[in-house]
Amino acid sequence: MPSAKYEQYGVPIAPQDPDQDFMTVQETAYVLRCSVSWLRRFLANRPDLHGRNGNRGRIVTNREQRTAIHEARSAGDPRTGRTVPRQRRRPVGRKPASAAA
Repeated sequence: MPSAKYEQYGVPIAPQDPDQDFMTVQETAYVLRCSVSWLRRFLANRPDLHGRNGNRGRIVTNREQRTAIHEARSAGDPRTGRTVPRQRRRPVGRKPASAAA
């Protein structure tokens, strides 16, 4: 069962107007169709893509920042060194008894 804080801050919320200038993280996550936790982790290392309302207050985004977030998310795998995640290999095990005979 989700906690009260998760219900209040961790669930995307539909904005009153999708074209408004400033949105909270929950409204931005709803518009970008992503989770609030992913968006918070994404914005943690990118202070240029969000602002704060007040002294360490709520995280807010404007239109240009939302466009930049969408472009960065659509660019592909953000990991460095590889363009595609590695495939997992099957462990090398014993051969079946019928094949060994």
